[in-house]
Amino acid sequence: MIVRPIKTRVFQERENLFSFIVKHIKSIREKSILVITSKIVALSEGRTVVAKDKKAKEKIIRKESSFAMSTKYVWLTLKDGMLMASAGIDESNANGKLILLPRDSYKTSSEIRNRLKKYFGLKKIGIIITDSRTAPLRAGVTGVALGYAGFGGIKDYRGKPDIFGRKFHFSRVNIADSLATSAIFVMGEGNEQCPLAVIEKAPVNFCEKILQKELIIDIEEDMYRPFFSQWRKN
Repeated sequence: MIVRPIKTRVFQERENLFSFIVKHIKSIREKSILVITSKIVALSEGRTVVAKDKKAKEKIIRKESSFAMSTKYVWLTLKDGMLMASAGIDESNANGKLILLPRDSYKTSSEIRNRLKKYFGLKKIGIIITDSRTAPLRAGVTGVALGYAGFGGIKDYRGKPDIFGRKFHFSRVNIADSLATSAIFVMGEGNEQCPLAVIEKAPVNFCEKILQKELIIDIEEDMYRPFFSQWRKN
């Protein structure tokens, strides 16, 4: 698998996202996956606000979340079925503004995919809109796919045998987030100025339709919930 970051100029708020993409990517191969950071998607939608003070920012975080809880460093929130810090609101490289998450990353992924298929004459191409996230008890950020299109987001091993013939009962591989992480690693989090990346030769199943909620687990089924519930009691 090859992951190639694309260095660009600075993306401007309300700029046309598709025009920006094709200006910096002159060609793309069949069965490639285009990765787009959520920040420029949100900027293209004008998803920015100015918070005058800490209280105003808290109000915005609560409005953007389905659940919000204040912690030592950030607000811990639920948004679009995902646990994230401060509803995904970003202050880095924002020129004094707060950048919210895109309105609908799955819809945008599908729209961009359809336009790129026509523009480059492709049959199979994938799109991922990424963000960064932290994991419990682990330092640093990795990637997450806020939305994607054109390929299956999960590989299910359940019911299949391992190398010794024992059947898997729970194992599934999160393809979308794994690809997002590989892309974010080379795109960078600072001043690298690489909001786009192209992944080639990825071992994925390209398809026309995806199951939008295939990566989401109900909170009652999440394996970590009992641990943290018990830990808080102690």
